[in-house]
Amino acid sequence: MAYKDLRDFVRALEKRGELKRVREEVDPVLEITGFADRSVKTGGPALLFEKPTGSSIPVLINAFASDRRMELALEVDSVDNVAARISEYLEMRMPEGLLGKLKMLPKLAEMGAFFPKLVSSGPCKEVIRKEGFSLEEYPILKCWPDDGGRFITLPMVFSRNPDTGKRNCGMYRMQVYDGQTTGMHWQTHKQGAEHYRRLLKLGQVDHMPVAVAIGSDPATMYSAILPLPPDLDEMMIAGFLRGKPVEMVKCETSDLEVPANAEIVLEGYVTLGETRVEGPFGDHTGYYSLEDEYPVFHITCVTQRKDPIYATTIVGPPPMEDFYMGRAIERIFLPLMRLQLPEIRDVRMPAEGVFHNLMLVSIRKSYPGHARKVMHAIWGLGQAMFTKCIVVVDEDVDVQNVSEVAWRALNNIDPQRDIEFALGPVDSLDHASRLANYGSKMGVDATRKWPQEGFTRPWPEVLRMPDPIRRRVDALWRKAGLGGEA
Repeated sequence: MAYKDLRDFVRALEKRGELKRVREEVDPVLEITGFADRSVKTGGPALLFEKPTGSSIPVLINAFASDRRMELALEVDSVDNVAARISEYLEMRMPEGLLGKLKMLPKLAEMGAFFPKLVSSGPCKEVIRKEGFSLEEYPILKCWPDDGGRFITLPMVFSRNPDTGKRNCGMYRMQVYDGQTTGMHWQTHKQGAEHYRRLLKLGQVDHMPVAVAIGSDPATMYSAILPLPPDLDEMMIAGFLRGKPVEMVKCETSDLEVPANAEIVLEGYVTLGETRVEGPFGDHTGYYSLEDEYPVFHITCVTQRKDPIYATTIVGPPPMEDFYMGRAIERIFLPLMRLQLPEIRDVRMPAEGVFHNLMLVSIRKSYPGHARKVMHAIWGLGQAMFTKCIVVVDEDVDVQNVSEVAWRALNNIDPQRDIEFALGPVDSLDHASRLANYGSKMGVDATRKWPQEGFTRPWPEVLRMPDPIRRRVDALWRKAGLGGEA
């Protein structure tokens, strides 16, 4: 059964020993970061701070910060189960004959159940305030010492495409300037930024409605970070992940819709052309992202539950909570990547690469130059275009074993022959690029080289013990009491 809301997820985490209530008073300024960082680095639980300094609203953090908690969030035994469901739908074809079509009806009905459902009201409307509200009431974190201020770090930001009217939900950090205004960190490649640019170009209005939901059931929250194609509704994907439609409710001051089960909703607008300095911010790269000009979000109405939970996260030196969220994306979206590039066997984005710095790819090599074709194809796939370094290996290499990839790659490459560079868009947070949002990428062909690629000498075989010998050694090893596997 899908989680009803965030507190339903909290109960599930607590029941399974994956959450710890912190009853001591802890300050949202730096101290909660200290707790959360130490917990994720030591394999600790999600944390619910019941007495954050200066607020009566409890703080939930690290709710997604392990493989097990990601499985609980998506209600699966393994996130690969989600990938298998995606593969099933991708491979679905309308069969011939009446009987075959009848057998397809349940699956087609299930697909229809993913679409969000508009309802008249919901828990997020228990308290409605159009005046007399302030963000200072909420335990918003200042995460790192040199941050420009407090930041809302786990928001679901809703806007509409001005050309199509379709909804977008993204997750963009929001620096708190005062009780009624925040920054809106719309990086140039994000859909929220594209909606903003389109409205500026049209010149027909002077502001853009925006709504921000904080806290929801885990699949709905998670959908806001998914690298989906433009105009594919994140709330529909949330319905797919949770196996039940997301109930949406209209805002009080605009025609935008937000999840009815949200804990807190901030309604307002961004004035077109108005910017303000945002940052610095201790980012997922492990460095501070620099100050820059970003749009300003003006809050005109706050709706919430009577007793809300403030859901948040921190980013910083990996691994952090976002690493586990990203690793689930890696597994879930592998079928979609293979739909475009069926030669790909597996991918891995190690924590040290902070997502966009390194991707390891194993392929079924079929022709000369195949690895280079895959590199350039990945740089043409949505947000994969930001990948700074791609290492391509043969299908017999386990890319989930980073040590094995390093060993095989370092042995297999002739640097001048097998490394190539390309110029193009890079992540806005890449502080090393020559220009903001523009720089170079590196591709490494670490596959076995063929004669057709100019390698005419024999290619050596990898050292491997024959399976019969390995099994006999395993048995003798255990019999000798040496413990573990040989």
